[in-house]
Amino acid sequence: MAIRLFIDGAAGTTGLEIRERLQGRGEFELLALDDAQRKDESARRDALHAADIAILCLPDDAAKDAVTLAEGANTRIIDASSAHRVADGWTYGFPELIGHAKIANAQFVSNPGCYPTGFLALVVPLVRVGLLPADWPYTVNAVSGYSGGGNALIARFEEDTDIAFRAYGLQMGHKHLAEMQAYAGLTHAPVFSPSVIPAHRGMVVDVPLPLAALPGRPSPAALHAALAAYYSDSPFVAVAPLDPVPGELLLLKSAAPWDGLTLHVCGSADGAQARLIARLDNLGKGASGAAIQNLNIMCGLPETTGLRL
Repeated sequence: MAIRLFIDGAAGTTGLEIRERLQGRGEFELLALDDAQRKDESARRDALHAADIAILCLPDDAAKDAVTLAEGANTRIIDASSAHRVADGWTYGFPELIGHAKIANAQFVSNPGCYPTGFLALVVPLVRVGLLPADWPYTVNAVSGYSGGGNALIARFEEDTDIAFRAYGLQMGHKHLAEMQAYAGLTHAPVFSPSVIPAHRGMVVDVPLPLAALPGRPSPAALHAALAAYYSDSPFVAVAPLDPVPGELLLLKSAAPWDGLTLHVCGSADGAQARLIARLDNLGKGASGAAIQNLNIMCGLPETTGLRL
C-alpha cells in the first residue's frame, strides 16, 4: 500500500523541487490540492489528517499553523521551515549528525537550514572529538544562490540583473544562528556573514580558523583526518583531499540540482591557519534533498532513493 504524502506549500520553490524528486516513485500516493484548496484551511486540515506523512514547505508562521491543523492526527511531519528547528518535541533532521534511528522513529522532524547544514557538517565532528573548542567565537562567511530567499528574492534578482552581490543579516540575529549554536554545542553564537549572488542555486559556507591561537593548536591534517573518518561511510558527504589545496572553488550559474555535500580543509603552509569550507546546493542537501532523505529514512527506504548524488 502506497504511503500517503501531502506537501503543504507544494507550489513554492522547495515544494516544487521535492515533487521533482518524487517523480516515478510508486511508494508514495501524493495528496494534491488545487489552487483554491491550497488557501482553504478546511481542505488543508483534511489533507494533513489524511496523510501518513506531510512535508511543510511554508513560511515559519504558516508552518506553525499547519502543525496546529494537524493536531489530533497521527500524521508524521517534516518541516522545511525554520519554525521548529530548536523546538521541544522535534527531531533535527540531519541524520549524519543526529543519527538515522532518531529520525526513523520520530513523528516530527525539522529540516536543517541550508547555511547551518554546511556549518554544522564542518564543525560538529571536530568539536565532538576535541579538536575545536566549544567556547571559541567562530565566524561564518557564506554565499548562496538567490533561490534560497523565496519567491520575492528570486523575482528581484531575475528582474534586476544589475545586482552582483547582496550582503544581508547586517543587524545580526539571523534566524539560523540558534540551530548553529545548539547543535554544535557552542558557548557563543557564531558571527554570521551571509550573502547572495546572482546564481539560482549553490552555496559555499566558509569557517576561518586561526589554528595557532586555538587550544592545542590542531593541524590542518588532524582536522581533515577527523572529518574524513567521521564521514567515511556517508553516501551524501564527501571530504575532498587535503593536498593540494585548491586554487579556487566555483559556483556555476548553470549548476544542475545536486543533493550531496563536499567539505574542504584548506590549510596554510605553516599550519597556523585554516579555512573549513562546505559546498552544497542550497535547494538540495540544504532543503528539498534533505527533506527527501529524511522522508526515505522515516519510511524505511534506502536514504539515497530519488536523490542526485
